[in-house]
Amino acid sequence: MTPSPPGASTDRRTVLRLIGLGAAATIGGTTLAGCSKEVGSQGSATKADAIKAVLPAYQPAELLKPDIPGEGSIPSGYLKYPTDLVDAVTEQPIRSGQPIRAISPWWGPTPPANDRNAYMQAINAKLGGEMVVSVQDGNTFADKLSALLGARDVPDLLSVPNWEVDKIARFSDATKALFEDLTDHLQGDKAAAYPYLAALPTSSWEYCVWGGRLYAAPFPPDGPFAWLLFQRKDLVDAAGLGTPTSIDELYEFGKKATNADRGVWAFGTVFDMVQQFHGCHQTWRKKPDGGLEHKYETAEFTAALEFTARLFAEGLVHPDTVASKGADEKQLFNGGKILMFQDGAGAWEGMQGEQSKVTPGYTMQPVPLFGVGGKDPVVWGKDIPVFYTFVKKGLGTERVQELLRVMNWCAAPFGSREFELREYGVQGTHFTRGADGTPASTEQFRKEFAGQVNGLAGRPPVKIRRSDAPTYVQEYIEYHKKFIGLRETDLFAGIKLELPANWSKQLQPTDDKIRDILRGRRPLTDMAQVTKEFLSGGGEEGRAFHEKALSDNGR
Repeated sequence: MTPSPPGASTDRRTVLRLIGLGAAATIGGTTLAGCSKEVGSQGSATKADAIKAVLPAYQPAELLKPDIPGEGSIPSGYLKYPTDLVDAVTEQPIRSGQPIRAISPWWGPTPPANDRNAYMQAINAKLGGEMVVSVQDGNTFADKLSALLGARDVPDLLSVPNWEVDKIARFSDATKALFEDLTDHLQGDKAAAYPYLAALPTSSWEYCVWGGRLYAAPFPPDGPFAWLLFQRKDLVDAAGLGTPTSIDELYEFGKKATNADRGVWAFGTVFDMVQQFHGCHQTWRKKPDGGLEHKYETAEFTAALEFTARLFAEGLVHPDTVASKGADEKQLFNGGKILMFQDGAGAWEGMQGEQSKVTPGYTMQPVPLFGVGGKDPVVWGKDIPVFYTFVKKGLGTERVQELLRVMNWCAAPFGSREFELREYGVQGTHFTRGADGTPASTEQFRKEFAGQVNGLAGRPPVKIRRSDAPTYVQEYIEYHKKFIGLRETDLFAGIKLELPANWSKQLQPTDDKIRDILRGRRPLTDMAQVTKEFLSGGGEEGRAFHEKALSDNGR
């Protein structure tokens, strides 16, 4: 129930805990320190028409024709690495001679500083100046973000994961007080001055509006689905178990696959996927007679809860998952200790490529989607950015334009030398080329790379064949094209919601209560009381807020 961020392509790994900054400060009459919404905040909803009016005009920037064209939010695929790269940016972005200070989250070891980091030295040589990126522990980034806002000490460029924004009290006030309003720089055709920012999907830009103004640039998700249910297909086939095609077969799979004496369990975390199999919407759905119905109020959620609680009760879930909010299920999966678990689609490529080098025949595959009771499943997914990049307020027009040029460089698409340098480093130092031309990372790259500039601007997502995962691109795109029609319609697409405090503060406590029910620490019958407490504590306020947002937008 405490997942890796959907859409993120970087695995969570153990890192040093960061040290918080400063004391709380007051911005616009509002205290911004703290990691949760303040009680009393009523939230706000910016209408879709107002958002459209401030967005950049979309201009595609495809340097290479894909081998497998994407569809909508499904990335395009390339089955070979290009031999002839082009310069996407012909002038160095940094021209002032002034250093750029940036902060970005990372879920890995802390890299060496610039003076001992050949990767960052190569980046800065192309940028034309010194960019110093402070990478911070992604697992505790909310603490860091809260401290930065409270101390009014934001860097020139700040990359913020989307899932942290709602933890900050009155974040909209912070954007207006601390970050540059980018509307006049990027609105409409003005974005053409930064063509690779203009090439980012409009559906992701829509989330970058606060108070009717554009305050950030998006890093679009890698794909359209929030979760996949992964299986160790090599072990499943070797055991003759077969891939489940129904909810009953999924349960039987669990019974047959689990052998505690051998240290093997069928499942890690699967609850979000089980909800989708049962046709449960991610949060709200419209009722036939009008109004909104929360998923906790539906028969589909109850059935998914009962099914998953049964898996726990019968010992089909690994003990580490039972005992904690977030076991290292990737490690358990790679070690064959669990045969199925849910994760974001971004985990697939990296795990398949890395593990194929150490485990012969290792095969990671998503379980094809199926429905329950003759109904279709409901697939969760939105185009919300993985990261937002903010520019510090008050730097002056020329400096803002310089920072946007840097962000534009960071957004250079596949097929460019900028893309290769950003993703792989310097040939001969950070990567070697395989027989098919695909870059293969060296140990120095793994030591020096920490996504320093990746999160500072988005890029149109693509899937590129790699020799250690040769069939991944086709499999990824085929899977998503097969099931994209099942993705739930986002009722609030194009509307910017800043949620009420009483709604937000109920989410984690309710999640904890449901976790206890799943693990058998509370009876299933308690779900009725949990729902009652959720609705009375902020859920009904949230319903009214969401219903008004739809009504105000004619939906």
